[in-house]
Amino acid sequence: KIHIVLDSVRDKNLKQMKQLNAAIFPVKYKDKFYSDCIACGDVTQLAYYNDILVGAIACRLESKGEGKAKLYIMTLGVLAPYRDLGVGTHLLEHSLRVAREDPNIEEAYLHVQTNNDGAIRFYGKHGFSIKEMIPN
Repeated sequence: KIHIVLDSVRDKNLKQMKQLNAAIFPVKYKDKFYSDCIACGDVTQLAYYNDILVGAIACRLESKGEGKAKLYIMTLGVLAPYRDLGVGTHLLEHSLRVAREDPNIEEAYLHVQTNNDGAIRFYGKHGFSIKEMIPN
């Protein structure tokens, strides 16, 4: 494990998050993705090691009606050299703790590609289970 410092996403570090996502994910995310990240507050976080951005968790809140919400984990990514050092766990645990502390957030969910065995194992270790298989 390494010492990680977390920070919320805001205008001043949004460009860093965009660059990180471009390096990790094969998808170019639209502006709405990033505005959702900023709008949901502390559940979306950036992870820094020695002042270098090495990972991020991006979430959005979805309304369930009557003032209740569910947390959707859109992405969780860590640069390859920093994987298996606890960065992803630190990010996920932080976001879930913030969500648990909000009485209006009733659940958390995410999507993982069925061939991503590493991600399926990772989320399983953190209490997530497969509820549904969605065909392409």
